[in-house]
Amino acid sequence: MPLSLLALAAGAFGIGTTEFIIMGLLTQVSEDLRIGIPTAGTLISGYAIGVAMGAPVLTLLTRGWPRKRLLLALMLVFIAGNAAAVFAPGYGWLMAARVLTSLTHGTFFGVGAVVATGLVPPEKKASAIALMFSGLTLATLLGVPAGAWIGQHLGWRMAFAAVAVVGVLAFAILAAFVPQRLEQPAAAPLREELAVLARGPVWLGLFITVFGFAGVFALYTYVEPLLTQVTHMGSGLVAFTLLLFGAGLAAGNLLGGRLADRGVVRALFLSIGTLTVVLAAGRWAFGHAALAMAYLVALGTAAFATVAPMQMRVLQQAGAGGANLASSLNIAAFNLGNALGAWVGGLVLSQGLGLLAVGWAAAGLTAVGLALAAWSVRMHRPGMAGTVPGCA
Repeated sequence: MPLSLLALAAGAFGIGTTEFIIMGLLTQVSEDLRIGIPTAGTLISGYAIGVAMGAPVLTLLTRGWPRKRLLLALMLVFIAGNAAAVFAPGYGWLMAARVLTSLTHGTFFGVGAVVATGLVPPEKKASAIALMFSGLTLATLLGVPAGAWIGQHLGWRMAFAAVAVVGVLAFAILAAFVPQRLEQPAAAPLREELAVLARGPVWLGLFITVFGFAGVFALYTYVEPLLTQVTHMGSGLVAFTLLLFGAGLAAGNLLGGRLADRGVVRALFLSIGTLTVVLAAGRWAFGHAALAMAYLVALGTAAFATVAPMQMRVLQQAGAGGANLASSLNIAAFNLGNALGAWVGGLVLSQGLGLLAVGWAAAGLTAVGLALAAWSVRMHRPGMAGTVPGCA
């Protein structure tokens, strides 16, 4: 694989770390800024909303930029946002810094995925996307635990300072290894770029991502209370179990890329179908520590095996002219799925159904994504294209 793909993965590592690092710092942030835990938790949802809103807007505004220049500019904004978080005097300033940082997320992953596919032969495109997203899995596996450790020992502000340093290193790696002249079609007129939004199959692909991935966060958001209250794990074993989950994410990311290289549609059904079964099995997975640990490895693997097939499906439906916008919208769709899943999981708990019922709700969400994938394929059968707008 080209070094330029590893450079994209380095950028993904930094962005992934800043997205999830706040989850391990909520207590410190709430105490230092004198706000409640629920209020501190909005720093997570604020970031997700920033990703969903910023991805399509920034992608359109920068559609004529050389891609390397765009990736470097996004990393500069990323560095500035994390530096601003270090010096935030209060909640409002910290939220603003988080939103500023989030604006880079969707566009970096969206444009980066398109760049990655242009660096390899056609039969390796999905694996190239998976390699770039491996930076995100490494962020979950290494970056977030490291940030939490820094926050506990040096304070939450130093954790954000460390992420800013990671951003500086990622900027240097991108500048050194991403080719100056990337193969890039001339920017289409805005009307043509927006035409992708009129394509039914693209929207269907986005909804597959939203629901297909929502089940992951419906369960993962509440994995800590599941491990402590149901499995009765100690804090040290919980941390190790979450590390195993991160290892599963890394394995699933690579597996999904290889499956999609062999056939996107088959990989889409296999990955989402497997994830649905794994989520449903969560009802019986937390009765014993060893079983719960093995289950979270399986969950991580199944979860990220869906990423490359989902991303490739949307790119296929968009075509070359709308690839950048569609790719960024799909990153936004992943984040909307995260928010939807967390909300549904909380709804289950608020109804008094118990932690173990969350797995079934999670499986139900992902099953909707599987049904949408089946509908998407049915739309593209011979003789069906004329019945659905945008299916040509």
